[in-house]
Amino acid sequence: MTALLKINPKEFRSEPNPRSSNALTFVDVTDGARSSRGFAGHELVIEAHNPSVGFHALIALHDRTLGPAIGGCRIWRYENRAEALTDVLRLSQGMTLKASIAGVAAGGGKAVIMEGPGFRKTPELFHALGATLNVLQGRFYTGQDVGVSKADVLHIAEASEYSLGVSGDPSPMTAYGVETGILAAVRHRLRRGDLKGLRIAVQGLGKVGYALSRLLYEDGANLVVADIDEALALGAEAEFCATVVDSGEIHRVEVDVFAPCALGGGLDHETIPKLNCAVVAGAANNQLLSSEDGEALQRRNILYAPDYVINGGGLIAAAGELAAGGYNDNAVRARIALIGDTLSRIFTRSDREGSATNLVADTIANERINAEKGKTA
Repeated sequence: MTALLKINPKEFRSEPNPRSSNALTFVDVTDGARSSRGFAGHELVIEAHNPSVGFHALIALHDRTLGPAIGGCRIWRYENRAEALTDVLRLSQGMTLKASIAGVAAGGGKAVIMEGPGFRKTPELFHALGATLNVLQGRFYTGQDVGVSKADVLHIAEASEYSLGVSGDPSPMTAYGVETGILAAVRHRLRRGDLKGLRIAVQGLGKVGYALSRLLYEDGANLVVADIDEALALGAEAEFCATVVDSGEIHRVEVDVFAPCALGGGLDHETIPKLNCAVVAGAANNQLLSSEDGEALQRRNILYAPDYVINGGGLIAAAGELAAGGYNDNAVRARIALIGDTLSRIFTRSDREGSATNLVADTIANERINAEKGKTA
């Protein structure tokens, strides 16, 4: 593992970004984050500001045992800083597990940019993020997530070499991995070798959800969809012959597979009892509000495909950009295709041990990390 960056003193100003006339302010907030919900032995948490361009970000590096931390940058209107901190901590830890179980040479990190009053995306905003990445000196690479587009990533790349996704949108790769995972789950629970005629509910029609819907439609599935953006829902209705339902009700619909593809935390003590499906397998991060919710799904005999396993396609594609020799599309697709095999092993081990699938996945991911730590002990 590369040496841990120490930001000392606790607060300092960087040299001015050559693409901006203003200096950034960085603060090492790791110590203060230790008492926050979601802190799990994180290596480093920093907070960065450039008020003149509306830039206020938190970046969390969870674990770099397996390689440099990678994870997308999310832009969101958080209620407060504490909510943003909880989000970046949970997401970065999830990236560590995702990278480990995907078998890539990377660790977990995440960035969130907080929307304030009058917030708007500008090149200067992303130049500020690039300057922040430069402070971390290759310990963290970031790219697209909620609120960040390919064009935004190109602006990050103008200021930093530590951006990911410059070569393309990772959403199709994520959708491909989720499709592969749904097939594995259907094979395990429903004893079906294909998706023809199955009823699948897709909650959330963002880039990944819409791309996944297209793949499922091409596989012969009958789709039920929901999104807070009515135009997206109507587009799926027209393009995929989907049935549109209300976003707040889609988890109740009787289907074979429920695919959460919106924001996380949607599976909890209130929604799980209302599910009317045999399988939960979707693209959203942090689908379970708590680890215990995986056990609640197990008690209901609903097969859960752990989120950070099934949605690992985008991360695998991003890690491919850091591979020796450069990005190789065939190699990336071949590794994404293995997501189904990984899930099948998790499902089988879960049946054998009686443990919830999310706990089995955590165990497998941590086994690889601990084995690597043992080599350097």
